[in-house]
Amino acid sequence: MRRHIAFECLHNFRDLGGYRAADGRTVRWGRLFRSDSLGKLQGQDWDRFLALGIRTVIDLRHPWEIERSGRVPRHQGLGYHNLSIEHRPYDQAGLDPDVEPARFLADRYTEVIHDGVKELRRALEIVADEAAPLVFHCHSGKDRTGLLAMLVLALVGVHEDDIVADFALTELATERLVTEWHAAYPDLTLRWPAYGRAPAEIMRVFLAELIARYGSVRGYAAEQLAVDDDLVMALRRQLLHR
Repeated sequence: MRRHIAFECLHNFRDLGGYRAADGRTVRWGRLFRSDSLGKLQGQDWDRFLALGIRTVIDLRHPWEIERSGRVPRHQGLGYHNLSIEHRPYDQAGLDPDVEPARFLADRYTEVIHDGVKELRRALEIVADEAAPLVFHCHSGKDRTGLLAMLVLALVGVHEDDIVADFALTELATERLVTEWHAAYPDLTLRWPAYGRAPAEIMRVFLAELIARYGSVRGYAAEQLAVDDDLVMALRRQLLHR
């Protein structure tokens, strides 16, 4: 099976299947996907998307991002949810070049997991209960998307090393994401050299601090998101091979 699915205008569309869970089962291929903005879908890309049979979309962007850049095209049988998990927006492209990415983004992720508890809880419920295949996305498919991917994979029992490695796969899309930014903003300067980057250290630092505080990702989810055993079992039934 292919983890990376090629599109012309999407740069970071990936299948989350194949990762092994702690009980020996694996995440099912073709069941759960992550992506950069689906507002770019058109023409042959739209046909490729429809061929995947996706039935539910979770859009993690701010409403103003959707208004600016568009949302996934409407289609009969395609459910759509906008859950803006990030409550304190910031401009990565305009950051000072000296800003260190691991420390800065780990702090932003910590903000999101505490600010966006309502939306994150709802996203987990949708992944567990609504029609699959399902895809979730933000703008670049890296930060907000990476956080939800981390939560889902951790709760179904995927090892931290695989979660970190999955996060870092965005590095393969960085060049295209940067090119896309320059095309969208030809009159602006991309100041932050880490824009579009996803070194593993970012997720490592963030997870180490989350686990130090809550004991585990499951501990965070239970305390902050009120995730109980029933929801965890529903996620596992939906995503893991039986």
